[in-house]
Amino acid sequence: MSHNNQKKIAVINDFSGFGRCSIAVALPILSVMKVQCCPLPTSIFSNHTGFPSYFFEDYTSRMVPYMQEWKKLDLHFNGICSGFLGSKEQIEIVKKFFKEFKTEETQIIVDPVMGDYGKPYPTYTEEMCGEMKKLVEFADILTPNVTEACVLTDTPYKEKWKIEEIQEMAEKIHKMGPKKIAITGIVQGGFIANFCYEEGQQPKVLRTHKEGTQRSGTGDIFASIIAADAVNGVPFYKSVKKASDFIKKCIIRSQELDIPLTDGVCFEEVLGKLKTD
Repeated sequence: MSHNNQKKIAVINDFSGFGRCSIAVALPILSVMKVQCCPLPTSIFSNHTGFPSYFFEDYTSRMVPYMQEWKKLDLHFNGICSGFLGSKEQIEIVKKFFKEFKTEETQIIVDPVMGDYGKPYPTYTEEMCGEMKKLVEFADILTPNVTEACVLTDTPYKEKWKIEEIQEMAEKIHKMGPKKIAITGIVQGGFIANFCYEEGQQPKVLRTHKEGTQRSGTGDIFASIIAADAVNGVPFYKSVKKASDFIKKCIIRSQELDIPLTDGVCFEEVLGKLKTD
């Protein structure tokens, strides 16, 4: 009996019961794109930390035994996607997972969730940022926002960027290991741009009209679409465009329904548009 007849992606991230982010986003996105989502929780939240209060349980001590059971089942993954990691220990465990489960066919997608708006998240110490740089070396595909690209490349953050400066950061990240890099959330007046860098290809900039205010979970949607397309053999630039267009549809629909910002984007309303034939 084989458990490996269908494409699978291991998703290493936290689980939030409310607020649309992390595993709760990845699971439906990957599923509708015909890829089995296999979550490995790093922690459990009743709702994400953008709310005034929340229940939280750290899952670090359970991660390795959880992985060992997957080893016993001889599970093989077409993709491995990591998201927010809450400690140096978790980063070490994810490195171990990459080493144990990666094959020549496995695509590793790292979403280096470290900060936004020019600042690292409070949990990200200088030591943890250094450990994340080591994790990036394992990635085939990296999806940092501008803040995270700055942290990874030791580049001072600023509000306005020339595309040449973004390309310089992408090239520095490429030297760290990833062959494909999408730097997201580049503000250009009334537009939001994503910079698409792929080894051996001419870099491309994808611009779209800015819609509303940034919401939780959009980075998780982006990384999930990129991951599913990677194991399905979709060209990288086409995938980045698909993810950008889909997130814009999600934001517009969320505004129409007056969804609170903390509740993320109501991607369920437009999920059918991601279906693959």
